[in-house]
Amino acid sequence: MKSAPLKGTRDYLPKEAEIRDYLQNSILETYRDAGFCRITTPILEDAVNLDKSDGGENLNLIFKILKRGNKLIQALEQDNVTEQDLSDMGLRYDLTLPLSRYYANNRNELMTPFKVIQMDRVYRAERPQKGRLREFMQCDIDIIGNPSMDAEVELILTTTKALRNIGIQDFTVKINDRRILKSIFSYAGFAEEDNEKLAIIFDKLDKIGLEGVEAELKEAAFPEEAIARFLKLFESGNLTIDSISDVCDASYVENIKYIMDTVNTVSNHAFPIVFTPSLVRGQGYYTGTIFEVEAKGYSGACAGGGRYDNLIGKFLNEDIPAVGFSIGFERIFGILMEQNYQIPGQKQRIALFYNPESYPQALTKAEELRKDYMVSLFARPKKLGKFLNKVENQNFDGYLVLEEADGVKLFSK
Repeated sequence: MKSAPLKGTRDYLPKEAEIRDYLQNSILETYRDAGFCRITTPILEDAVNLDKSDGGENLNLIFKILKRGNKLIQALEQDNVTEQDLSDMGLRYDLTLPLSRYYANNRNELMTPFKVIQMDRVYRAERPQKGRLREFMQCDIDIIGNPSMDAEVELILTTTKALRNIGIQDFTVKINDRRILKSIFSYAGFAEEDNEKLAIIFDKLDKIGLEGVEAELKEAAFPEEAIARFLKLFESGNLTIDSISDVCDASYVENIKYIMDTVNTVSNHAFPIVFTPSLVRGQGYYTGTIFEVEAKGYSGACAGGGRYDNLIGKFLNEDIPAVGFSIGFERIFGILMEQNYQIPGQKQRIALFYNPESYPQALTKAEELRKDYMVSLFARPKKLGKFLNKVENQNFDGYLVLEEADGVKLFSK
């Protein structure tokens, strides 16, 4: 039996779990204060739903689950059996598809607009590396049923408030519109049917640079003239919020300006919000505004989202406006742990030692002490000094021996 967790998953020590609980509770409280309500959905989804979810490259990262019993036997007996023949469900790769199915199934019981929280684990068959796990937590808020840009403003303000509340202060919000990106592709001369393939390649810009993007576009046999015209737009650095109107519908630009101006006004410029025409977001279900948060000193986005007005329609055969913003909790947790994060205002943790015959008195004393401390009871070991070293290493702040009158003794830090 192997004691180590599977690659891409993690065990969390008590101190880490305590910090994770605090951060998640702080995020949840911020979301609830803003009028969002929490739901939960199963980690399992129908394979057909997953395959038709327009999840971009994430569709290649789905953990699929084998059919069972006679269904599996029958599938294996087929000629030219495929992966789809063998699997009928999979683990969710994000929380947006489950939410879309949930809304379609429960819409008659829900308000419109529906302001919803999801905080749960998701699964992707990633190649494990720093910042990328196969099992990880997402903290989402979504607004379903509001087509106006006010929904984007509310999500940005609520998410950035949650980030500040847990200690992420120095960050930038990047914003773009998928329709602007498609207009850029069209302006360069690419065919419309290649938009999603182009988006997947261009989404790698931060990792591989313009030269890498150029190499992948050429490898995919896109027209040389279109590649050159496309790259020139980004080499020049002239794609500003004003000049972008030359290549796209002016209404897209006005929407972006409205969001940026409103966020700046309400937040009093508490953080930069920047139009970023190279922003893609990998999921194919995005239909309009997209945004990300980048924290100073950490590569990659720590939060992201966008508008997905067509995804719920795949279940209901009608367009339902929807927009969401997700905090990548594992990256936030990693940033804060690297900064030696401590839970603010937390009571000190102490160990209370007692002799076996004094257990009832120890329970009473512990309740008294819990007004000021977090208290764990331990039967007094024979070698108290040696055990105290273990207690201190487990992030206890001090101890008390019931039979001694010295009071709480704190460890020197």
